[in-house]
Amino acid sequence: MPEGPEIRRARDEIAAAVEGRVATRVVFYQPALEQWNGCFDGEKILAVRNRGKAMLTHFANGYSIYSHNQLYGRWLVAGPGETPDGKRQLRLAIHTAGRSALLYSASDIEVWPTGDLHNHPFLKKQGPDVLEQSTVAEDVCRRLLCAGYSRRQLGGFLTDQSFVAGLGNYLRCEILFAAGLHPRQLPCDLSGEQCRLLAEKMLALPRQSYETGGITNDIHRAEKLMRAGHSFEQARFQVFRRAGEPCYRCGSPIIQEKHGGQVCYLCPDCQGFAS
Repeated sequence: MPEGPEIRRARDEIAAAVEGRVATRVVFYQPALEQWNGCFDGEKILAVRNRGKAMLTHFANGYSIYSHNQLYGRWLVAGPGETPDGKRQLRLAIHTAGRSALLYSASDIEVWPTGDLHNHPFLKKQGPDVLEQSTVAEDVCRRLLCAGYSRRQLGGFLTDQSFVAGLGNYLRCEILFAAGLHPRQLPCDLSGEQCRLLAEKMLALPRQSYETGGITNDIHRAEKLMRAGHSFEQARFQVFRRAGEPCYRCGSPIIQEKHGGQVCYLCPDCQGFAS
């Protein structure tokens, strides 16, 4: 599933293509939304925003299109008459005179009055977005130690969007490794220094991933690996999808375990924890 950095980069691309322009035609391809076909034609696209993993497209008629990529959704920008992804099912097309924003394969698309979006069941439960500069480490530390999370295992709630918005499985794994913490550890058992480091990594790594197109490894190490012939996917992570490969810190083989219903990758020595 695309995580916050990937959705923010998609938002940037879609906004550059259609924001501030008039929609010549907006087409919904899901039967439940076909009633909205024609309702956005001729309306100015005021803004394209993302909140965590959700995308919001605001129109001058007072309505917004909410979308969530889920596992398979993908936004693409196309020129007039182009269909850049012929293998996926087109779900939503926002056409302007020069460019089109096309959403493929996503199943979670809704139309809401813009003024009512604060009542949207997904959005209203979201925690602070890790990519927003207004989200700071002190706020994250406080959330870690509040009653709803302090006695829950880190591996079980870091991807809970009600805690913070934008984290998914690869960021969960990378953040825990960077902070030297095991997925089974509880916030209430962390020292003040550990809590602060975890909060800092929860903000720093998603922001680095956004800026670099997906790198959460040490940037210089990743660049060196790619110069040596490794692919981007092989070089971008510290532990994620590296089971059996040596830890960059200590050389121990990376392992995988299941936490919070998903496979988690970790170093058993750098993140050792006696339960």
